[in-house]
Amino acid sequence: MAIAPDQSETFAREVDENLRRDQLRDAAQAYGKWAIAGVVLFLLAIGAWLFWRDHQAKQAAADSEAMAATIENIGSGNIAPVAGQLDALEQAHADAISVSARLTRAALALQQNDRPKAIGIYKDVAADGGIAQPWREVATIRQTALEFDTLQPQAVIDRLDPLARPGNAWFGSAGEMTALALLKAGRKSEAGRLFAAIAADRGVPETIRGRAVQMAGTLGVDASAALAQITTAPAQ
Repeated sequence: MAIAPDQSETFAREVDENLRRDQLRDAAQAYGKWAIAGVVLFLLAIGAWLFWRDHQAKQAAADSEAMAATIENIGSGNIAPVAGQLDALEQAHADAISVSARLTRAALALQQNDRPKAIGIYKDVAADGGIAQPWREVATIRQTALEFDTLQPQAVIDRLDPLARPGNAWFGSAGEMTALALLKAGRKSEAGRLFAAIAADRGVPETIRGRAVQMAGTLGVDASAALAQITTAPAQ
């Protein structure tokens, strides 16, 4: 008995669907364990990342508290535990903590009249290419301030050249030391112009601007307009 065309098509579809189910079943049996393992590994990776982030946040908070405790000990004169505290803090993951600990150690050395140690720490921080530039600039300024009297004027000028420019956050401090170095080198006109530029820069702290006005005046550069700005500036 012949099969009608519509029955033949229905039969073919059923055979095709059964074949696909068999193929899916075979694939699931062959690769299902690997797929499950992949999902598990993905979930483990997500869990590990969340744990690490939470751990980092908790560690940062603990390091900040430890740093505050160290500063408090220094302020109260309780120096005995400070060295060990700073050793631990210098190993902190966050630069804000580790570099602050290094700079604090330098400040403590200064407090204890150990200038060579303080200079050495500032020098190491200034040369550390693994930390952010602002930290290195802080160390450069402090190192140069401590070494200023022993350095040749040109050494000061060269070292501070990137910082002693209008617009730089350290223009006041770096510019003032550079101007004094120019003065020591006998380059009075250049020193006077730099002092005047410092005096005119509203981004520079007023104490430095005030000194710059006076120094510019002694070198024959009129910075009185800048002095007027300082004396009439509204209180912050």
